[in-house]
Amino acid sequence: MLEFTKKLGAPRLAAMGAVALGLVGFFVYIILRMSQPQMSLLFSDLTLEDSSAIVKELERRQVRFQLRNDGAQVFVPQDQVARVRLQLAEGGMPRGGGVGYEIFDKGDALSSTSFVQGMNQLRALEGELARTIRGIERVQSARVHLVLPERALFSRERSEPSASIVLRVRGGLEPAQIRAIRHLVASAVRGLSPQRISIVDEGGRLLADGAGDASGMMGSTVDERKAGQERRLREQVESIIASVVGPGRARVQVTADMDFNRITQTLDDFDPERRVVRSTQTREEQSSSNEGREGQVTVGNELPGANQGGAGNNSREASRKTEETVNYEIARTQRTEVIEAGRVKRVSVAVLVDGIYARDAQGNVNYQPRSAEELDRIGALVRSAIGFDQRRGDQIEIVNLRFAEAPQLAAPEAPKPWWMVYDFTKDDIRYAIEMAVLLLVSLLVLLFVVRPLMRRIMAPEEERAAAIAAGASSAGGGAAGGASGAAGGNAEGEEGVTAGKLAAPPLVPGIENATMKMIEMAQIKGEVHQASLTKVSELVDKNPHETVAIIRQWLNDAEPKQ
Repeated sequence: MLEFTKKLGAPRLAAMGAVALGLVGFFVYIILRMSQPQMSLLFSDLTLEDSSAIVKELERRQVRFQLRNDGAQVFVPQDQVARVRLQLAEGGMPRGGGVGYEIFDKGDALSSTSFVQGMNQLRALEGELARTIRGIERVQSARVHLVLPERALFSRERSEPSASIVLRVRGGLEPAQIRAIRHLVASAVRGLSPQRISIVDEGGRLLADGAGDASGMMGSTVDERKAGQERRLREQVESIIASVVGPGRARVQVTADMDFNRITQTLDDFDPERRVVRSTQTREEQSSSNEGREGQVTVGNELPGANQGGAGNNSREASRKTEETVNYEIARTQRTEVIEAGRVKRVSVAVLVDGIYARDAQGNVNYQPRSAEELDRIGALVRSAIGFDQRRGDQIEIVNLRFAEAPQLAAPEAPKPWWMVYDFTKDDIRYAIEMAVLLLVSLLVLLFVVRPLMRRIMAPEEERAAAIAAGASSAGGGAAGGASGAAGGNAEGEEGVTAGKLAAPPLVPGIENATMKMIEMAQIKGEVHQASLTKVSELVDKNPHETVAIIRQWLNDAEPKQ
């Protein structure tokens, strides 16, 4: 190993070390990337406050996480999503960017003023309402503003509270959902009526007007209510027809004439044939009187024994009177009816139904119109769906025509491939693609980077051996020619040496470092000189006399002239 290391030299060892370090770093990255757990979405659409609180809690619990979309999304390992959500929910996170009743958990009630307490109560109520509204389907975020005016002292008039709500929704809200939000907020705030609540979406569209109208119009215009009624009827008809002819194979148009006048009717009905006792009055009188001579002063009364004789002269009178009065009244029925605005006066429905398409034995698509019996059944379904009333003039027209665009009939279903048997999710597919890309990059690095470098580092040993052998043979011929030329004064030896040097192989290709080029050149020159000395020594051994004569000649030429 020591001899092999010496033969390689410092430049080659440095190159091999650099390649080894690069490979180690690359494969360490590959191993770490493949061992990294698959991340899944924990929460999305977070505010900065919620994101900061969640990150602190995850760091405290030593849970790995990733922030994406400027902190609005938090990702954690897939196997920890459910557990982390439960733990954060226990701590009341995320709060949704609003402050609820927990604002009173941190405040000091003794040092705060009544104004601060009132503002905190208002903020808490708005935050709690916003959280409740976000629980409704299609609502992503909500913000509630409440106006609760205080009654001034010694004032008989009192302003009604009002509210405004800004919603961020996915798609659109149904009218029933908008009414539910208004009644939800009105029920949670004392003295607030649903008509005093305005609702606006993130696009600035007015979903509900808070002008306080008492007509029950819920802030919508006449055209909006008419369009909503027609849309509801059309959806009902399309839904029931699609279950028969297939989705997209029927077109329905509904026109509804509506009366938006609010009518109040009062009806009094008198029936002379029916009499009822209204009141009964009974009066009864009774009187009595006594008449005689006991109280008279007469001569007879003064005589002895007059009292016995006068007792039979007394008389008594009595009378009795009964009076009854009965009052009768004709039967009367009073009825008051209030007809609210928005009643349907007349409905017209136009239904266009496509025919039947089928493939024949040759695979061609053939069209067949629907039968009259089937159209009659579809008409019966439509009449039931819209509440058909012939007395108010409702009309239904059903026509069977071929659509311009035929449906795409599916070919016979082929067996599913093996990879569709497994229920792969988007995360699984993304992870597999990442691993495939990393594997491909690894192969490319091995083939186009590591392999050429190792070949360039290890190949010069064989090429150098061949170059030394070729240079030695050429240098030997040049040295022999030089020795004979020096003895006979011929210059063929120098040409032979020059030819031997020129015949040496060129530098090893692929070594771009100047230092390595110089080292290679020095090695080749040393080996050529060594081969020349060996050849000269052999010539001296074979021809000692000629050698001595040549040396003497060199010495005589070297002596200075007198």
